[in-house]
Parts: sequence; C-alpha cells; structure tokens
Amino acid sequence: MKSLPFAAAFLALAAACSTSVTPPEAPASLKDALADDFLIGAALDTSLVAGLRPGADSITRLHFNSIVAENCMKSAEINPAQGVYLWAPADSFVAYGERNGMAVIGHTLVWHSQLAPWFAVDAEGREVSADTLRERMRSHIHAMVGRYKGRVKGWDVVNEAILDDGSYRDTPFYRILGEEYIPLAFQFAHEADPEAELYLNDYAMANPRKRDAYVRLARSLKERGLRIDGIGMQAHNGMDYPDYAAFEASIDSFAAAGVNVMITEWDQTVLPTVNTGANVADKTEYAASLNPYPDGMPDSVAAAWNARALEFFNMLRRHSDVITRVTVWGTDDGQSWRNDWPVKGRTDYPLLFSRDFSPKPVVDSLLSSSSSISITSQK
Repeated sequence: MKSLPFAAAFLALAAACSTSVTPPEAPASLKDALADDFLIGAALDTSLVAGLRPGADSITRLHFNSIVAENCMKSAEINPAQGVYLWAPADSFVAYGERNGMAVIGHTLVWHSQLAPWFAVDAEGREVSADTLRERMRSHIHAMVGRYKGRVKGWDVVNEAILDDGSYRDTPFYRILGEEYIPLAFQFAHEADPEAELYLNDYAMANPRKRDAYVRLARSLKERGLRIDGIGMQAHNGMDYPDYAAFEASIDSFAAAGVNVMITEWDQTVLPTVNTGANVADKTEYAASLNPYPDGMPDSVAAAWNARALEFFNMLRRHSDVITRVTVWGTDDGQSWRNDWPVKGRTDYPLLFSRDFSPKPVVDSLLSSSSSISITSQK
C-alpha cells in the first residue's frame, strides 16, 4: 500500500478531525449553563413549596440549584409571639430544597423590617433593655439556626444595617445595643451551627459610602475572630440604575476584604424609577403614568430590558472567581414583589421568566453563551 505524501496525510487527518468534532449542545438549564460560574437560585414563596404553583415549581426544579426563603423565615412570620414558633412553612421549604438537591439559604435572622412586634418591646410597648434584647436575639437565632443545623448552607445573619451615607440604620437593634448587635448576631449564629456560612446582606451596594462601610464592617468581624463568609448585594435593579461600573467596584472591594460576594435578590424593574433603594416601608401613590405597561412590554422595551439584564449577568460571570451565588428574587413576573412596590397595583416584568412561565430571551442568551464558552475552552 502506497504511503500518502506527508502534506496530503496531514490534510486528510485535519479533515477527519474537523468532521468528527461537533459543538456541544446548549445546556438545557441555567444551573447547567452557569455550573462553572456560581450557584443560580430563586426566592420561593410558600404557595410554590405547597404545590399550588406547578408552573413556577417546574421552573425552579429545572433551572435553579439554590433556593432562599422569601418570607417564611422572617421573625414576624415564624416567631410571631415570644416562645411561639410556626415551623411548618419553613420546614416544608427546607425539605423541598433537600428533595431537589438544592443549596438552601436562610433569610433572615436579624432585620428591623418584618420584625415580630414583640421582639424589642416590653408588655407596655417600651423598648427593652440591652440585656433583654441580647437574650432574645440569642434565643431566636439559636432556635432558627439550631433547628436546621447541617441542612441550611448559609444564613443572611443581618439584613439592611447600613444607610446610603455609610451610617448605621436607626433600628431597635441599633438603638438598644449599638454597633455591637451585629457581632453578637454572628456570634450566636456560629454557636448554633459552626459549619453554616454567614452573610451580611443589603441593597444599593453600588453606593460608595455604603460600600466602604460594609468593607470596614466585614474586616472588623474578621479581626474579632468571628465567622463571616460573604456579603450579599441585593441588586434590585432598574433600567437606569445602578451604575454597573460602581457595582463592579463594590464586587472588587468586598472581595478584597476577604469575603465572597453573593448577588442575593436580583430583579430588574422596567417601570419608571420611583425609588432606587429597596426599603419595603417606602410607598408611592399610584398614578397611571407610573404603570405604563399594564398589558405587556412593547417589543422595543422588552429588547432593552433583555439587553441590560444580559449585560449584568455577563459582568457577574467575569467575577465568578469571587461570586459564589446569584439569586433571583422570585420565579416569574406574576409572583414578583415589584408589582406592588413601591407603587401598589403596577404591572412589572422584572424576572427571567414571564407570567406564563416562558423564559425571556436573556435566558436563551445565557444558555447559548455557555455553549460558546465551552467550545472556546477546548482549544
């Protein structure tokens, strides 16, 4: 048998290789597409966990590998009276995550909003002493974290503690215990489950003064020998905020402080900007001009929404070395809190899946870009 000339043999081999290698199929789910980047999660309401929203349940089980409790672990819901715990909804939430192999996140241990009415006052409605509040915090945190020890991956220990100017928020915890309430909360949580990850969490984290305050706080906790694993950036975004460069600077600053970064509550409102924060107590009176898309987004608006959302997720993927989790605050547009905050009665479109549970174009873009990335990495 004659041998082919070297050049011809080389070309034949190259042709054979080129025809045998086919691009991998795009992943079928976000959790597969983002597997090399970070956990992708969703906030779940109790109706989904109870099986009352099968469309949302299908989205969750297919696309997400992490879940967080939307409301059922907040003290007003789970601990409405002293010594009284309504465990059933939270138990079901944790069990749902376990059945589906998901990382379960607890939200939240210490938060001034949705605080149980009894928590910081005595029988006459006066604020309790420092010793009393300290013991109530310890008891509540030990009960919560202890019940789910080894089952919850991490906890939002303290939520929304700092104002935009970098000062401490005026809450019952701060008024009674001062700055010390935050180290105490982290101490109690670690006592209850030494293996659980512990986080700070807040909104408007692109604000430089708030950013700097959280860097100082994280470093202070670490210097005291307390466990802190991450800082959560809520990322309740709009079409004109935050500035992505400032947001990216905060990611870098938090990572430099020696903690991981989580995007804990992402959504992106398409409606006219009323408030760039996420303080649930803020309310604005309804006006038709603030609800321009009651029957659906125009194509041009939807295209702009998807482009901005994709830009944000691509930025996060560039920082996947320090970002460990990205959580979407809800499953579908119909379930989002954005429909009623800060203007009750608006119709918003802030999440990755529409009211009919269909994925928006940004989801398809993330699935396709994962396939492209995997092809490039095979060089």
